[in-house]
Amino acid sequence: MNRIATNARQSTLDGDLRRRVTGTVHTPGSAAYEALRRPLRADLDPRPSVVVEAANVADIRSSLLAARQHGVPLAVQATGHGTHVAADDAVLLKTTGMTSVLVDPARRIARVGPGTRWSEVLTAAAPFGLAPLSGSSPTVGVTGYTLGGGVGWLARRFGFASDSVVRAQVLTADGRLLTTGPDQYPDLFWALRGGGGGFGIVTSLEFQLYPVDQVTAGFLYVPLSGETIACYETWASTLPDELSTALVVRRMPATDDVPAALRDRSVIMLKVLHSGDPAQTRCLLAPMLAAAGPVLHDELRVLPYAQAAMGGTAARHLDFFPALPSAAIDELLAVHHATGSTVEIRHWGGAMADPGPDAGPAGHREAPFSVILDTPQPDTAARLAAYGIGGTFLNFLADTGRTATAFSAENLRRLRDVKRFYDPENFFRLGHTVTAPADHPLRRAA
Repeated sequence: MNRIATNARQSTLDGDLRRRVTGTVHTPGSAAYEALRRPLRADLDPRPSVVVEAANVADIRSSLLAARQHGVPLAVQATGHGTHVAADDAVLLKTTGMTSVLVDPARRIARVGPGTRWSEVLTAAAPFGLAPLSGSSPTVGVTGYTLGGGVGWLARRFGFASDSVVRAQVLTADGRLLTTGPDQYPDLFWALRGGGGGFGIVTSLEFQLYPVDQVTAGFLYVPLSGETIACYETWASTLPDELSTALVVRRMPATDDVPAALRDRSVIMLKVLHSGDPAQTRCLLAPMLAAAGPVLHDELRVLPYAQAAMGGTAARHLDFFPALPSAAIDELLAVHHATGSTVEIRHWGGAMADPGPDAGPAGHREAPFSVILDTPQPDTAARLAAYGIGGTFLNFLADTGRTATAFSAENLRRLRDVKRFYDPENFFRLGHTVTAPADHPLRRAA
């Protein structure tokens, strides 16, 4: 398309949106456009045709219909945490301002708008002694996190965040606003609970809250050894669902703010969140700590769940491991010593592995451990392939070419059925989406 035609389309699209929406429309050249077009990923430099700050559901629908009418893509962004594809020449729809939280303490249900962050839900639920299945960071958007599955520090006890969803309002590719639930568009409802955002624009979510007020949480640091990592596998298999843990191999900085016992050395950091009886936490940890050697530094404490900051490791390599054999441990430590990579081994299982018959497609539920590295070597994936299942988890996956690896074969088949029924033209394509092969039969999911 030549520049004159491009400018004419831009002017027509801009004018059409300004007539249709009550929110604010920003075009290239303005300061607001420059600020709003950027996601969190620094390596993405998107150049959308226009940025729309939606004020309400009608604005979302108008933006969708305008994008379709003018033949341009549509990208939806709340916080930008889940943006992995540059929205070039697209309508970039920002739902950031559509924040709302309604808590029904009697039913233990929260309803949120599409721009809501977990911090807002935590604040609203805490006075009732309730907690959502939030993740490691309170600044992450609720909707994108939940659509991607959502594995948090209460997941072993209660399941994925997507498992907690009881109702979702969604705008489909043809502009219909549907309310989905177990008895309303059940195929779409199933897909939304962990299948990602490629099925429509979720304009509100309702999900369960859980009776969790205080937790015992924090980090324990012990000397690094392969034997300790091997002990972690055995110990983790004995834990109750109330106890979530991760073992992190980490090189500590040589700075004054780091405790002297940890400074400028590689250690194991044991992440712990226990939502059971605080008096039992140390007893449950005792076998692991006895095997690990002296505790170098102890940051474990009882605190409100909303204040538990567990942090995370950038998932530049992720796979699920059925076990932690010594050869796999040696490979992980070799990468750590070669590159300084943080290695996070997280224990899954519990309610995630036993969700019930109506669970959504999120995750490889049968795998007991995930392994994440933030600084892998070029051959790391090949060297670790023998020990993993080759799977990923949507929330941690930046490569949209690997979306299919986040699902089991059967769930992928069902997701493709739902995608073809509700979005046969793949209008929602900027991000994680499951496109069906051309010869895939059109069959509505049960």
